[in-house]
Amino acid sequence: MRRGINLLLALLGGVAVLAAKDDCPSKQYTRSGECCKQCQPGEGVLEKCGINQTKCTACLDSESFSEIYSHTEACQPCTKCGHLLRMMAPCTESADAICVCDYGYFKDRLSGQCMPCTVCPLGQGVYTECTEDRDTTCEQCPEGTYSDQDSSMDPCLPCAQCDEDDEMMLEPCTSTSDAICREVSPRMTFSTMTDPLFMDSTTGKVTVPTNTVGFSNGVGRAMTPTNIVTTTNPSSSQINATIMDKNLIPIYCSILAAVVVGLVAYIVFKRWNSCKQNKQAANNRTVNQTPSPEGEKLHSDSGISVDSQSLQEQQQTQGQLQAVKASSCPYANLPTHKQKELENLLKGSAEDDTDWCNLASLLGYQEGHIDTFRQGEHPVQELLSDWGNKDSATVDALCTALRKINREDIAECLSAEPTATSAV
Repeated sequence: MRRGINLLLALLGGVAVLAAKDDCPSKQYTRSGECCKQCQPGEGVLEKCGINQTKCTACLDSESFSEIYSHTEACQPCTKCGHLLRMMAPCTESADAICVCDYGYFKDRLSGQCMPCTVCPLGQGVYTECTEDRDTTCEQCPEGTYSDQDSSMDPCLPCAQCDEDDEMMLEPCTSTSDAICREVSPRMTFSTMTDPLFMDSTTGKVTVPTNTVGFSNGVGRAMTPTNIVTTTNPSSSQINATIMDKNLIPIYCSILAAVVVGLVAYIVFKRWNSCKQNKQAANNRTVNQTPSPEGEKLHSDSGISVDSQSLQEQQQTQGQLQAVKASSCPYANLPTHKQKELENLLKGSAEDDTDWCNLASLLGYQEGHIDTFRQGEHPVQELLSDWGNKDSATVDALCTALRKINREDIAECLSAEPTATSAV
């Protein structure tokens, strides 16, 4: 009896062990009998289960992924979208990147390769657009629609509708071209559009001669009494347009006349103002040219009379102009004898060098530079020669500096220019 009880307990323990093993998802155990742990999606196996328990590690975003529960699989590298492919969904820790064919291509089911989308030719439009897994489907443009270019995206477009009252059809709509409409002037009255001049009975195409008159661009029939349709009840648009044109003509004429009158008045005013200025200028010249009663006659033998007072004033003016011109000229352009004369006047005695030292200071030289000139054999000459090479070295600047050191005698000597009087 005791033996039967032990056997029953053993059977019950075996059943319990088998039931515990059925609860292990990995179906694998460690040496100690523990169920191996599975790594969840987004994690990969770092160390497999065996002696020790499974060790997991997180996958790197955009670099590796793991989509399943596993106790053996590590993180897998992300897929890189290659040639003719684009990324539809990025790679994450728990899902790989999804690559599809690039725009303008589709995946062929037979070859599995990306193929260019079909381009619908003229006269056909896109029925279903090309996608990453399906090619373009084209359809023939039905009546009332057209397609005038090759395209893998555009459907058939509806034809233009010409306004029966204001437009006429020059070209009918076809599957490859749109209708061409031309606006009709409300002041023109045409033959019926079934006239052979306009409509071809076989094709329905409007033909317009290029040598006709009645339109500014040569389109339309000649407006002759034989082809003008006379109506007893003209449309209101034609009447209004005619009245409007008749009312605009006087307005245009008035504007043109006002412009012409204004232009003429402007020209007359300018001529009158010019004549007035010329007359005043002539009067001023007459007053300025009146001879002085105190003039004296020179060279009576030659018959030429010269006003001595005017001659003297003219000579003074010329002397002043020459003096200004000389004062503004560069120092280097002075005659050599003038430069020598200036050096002699500034030299002074060997012990007294105050004048040229003060002049050097006013001309911008520092004390160290002045000492360099003082050590030379001809300090005044070296000073003026060095200063004369500068852009600012003018006679006027030199005269101003001389007056500041109370050497107006030298300044007057430089400013004075001999004036020659010639016998007339």
